[in-house]
Amino acid sequence: MIAAAEVRSQRPYSPTGGAEFYTPAHPSVLSAMKDFFGYHPAPHQPIAFTHKVHLAAGLQCVVCHAGVTSGPEAQLPSVRLCMTCHQAIATEKPEIKKLAAYQARGEDVAWQRVYDYPPYSHVKFNHAPHIRAGIGCQACHGDMTQQTVAVRSVNLTMGYCLSCHRQQKAPVDCLTCHY
Repeated sequence: MIAAAEVRSQRPYSPTGGAEFYTPAHPSVLSAMKDFFGYHPAPHQPIAFTHKVHLAAGLQCVVCHAGVTSGPEAQLPSVRLCMTCHQAIATEKPEIKKLAAYQARGEDVAWQRVYDYPPYSHVKFNHAPHIRAGIGCQACHGDMTQQTVAVRSVNLTMGYCLSCHRQQKAPVDCLTCHY
């Protein structure tokens, strides 16, 4: 059996004298506080994708976010998918030139997720049943016809989700969303 003092001595050095991390889920007290109060910094997208323009042109969310109707994840579009149209459309625009450069380098765009649940919440969100139930994308993502780069328009807390489940008469037992 290892003594507590021996365990403490095996921890990495920290200039503050504490452990290397605050909790297994948070590296610091500040990180834990931001999480507790629902602070989520806006992700910086490498391409200023304009949802507003694409939706006005008649594209539907499912065109670029494949898998959303059949599985848990709304996939983020690949550079190849984007360049299917942009080989010929708006090629002179700076953001399309950036996109073409990604393709020329053989890289995919490193899109940043706007919504995500931290691993410690043990949430298993699945888009498909929500789509089948007729819940529109705007319920969680806001009115994308008015957005350029996607922003977090709803704070997806447990309270928000439970409220919606109750309104829709969807299951509210823990195992519906948590594993």
